[in-house]
Amino acid sequence: MMEGREVASETWVLKETIIQKLLVFQRKILRKIFGPTKENQIWRIKTNEGLDKLIKHKNIVSHIKAQRLSWFGHLQRMPDIRTVKKIFEWNPLTKRSQGRPKYRWEDNVKQDIYQIRVNLRPRSREMERCR
Repeated sequence: MMEGREVASETWVLKETIIQKLLVFQRKILRKIFGPTKENQIWRIKTNEGLDKLIKHKNIVSHIKAQRLSWFGHLQRMPDIRTVKKIFEWNPLTKRSQGRPKYRWEDNVKQDIYQIRVNLRPRSREMERCR
């Protein structure tokens, strides 16, 4: 179900409200796809737990997070002359606006890395250790 082409979902900034809306939308679509369940001659809609079992605990948010980490790894491996890498590493000359800072894509990536407890080491150390 997740193999379809997303619209650059690896670049989305996911806030809690957006995550909830995505999960609600996914369950709505899954209920239409799998249809109701008949128990004791009574039809009822599938529960969230039932839908979760059918899709084997894979949801759109975890898929987006995996894609985002994959894109982050790709960015880290890019040569420094690539435009995308230059834009990623660019620091604006102006200050950020006053007030609460906006949630950035980098913040999402850091949170994802922290959640899966990945230890980021410079690639050169890994290469030396393999030799």
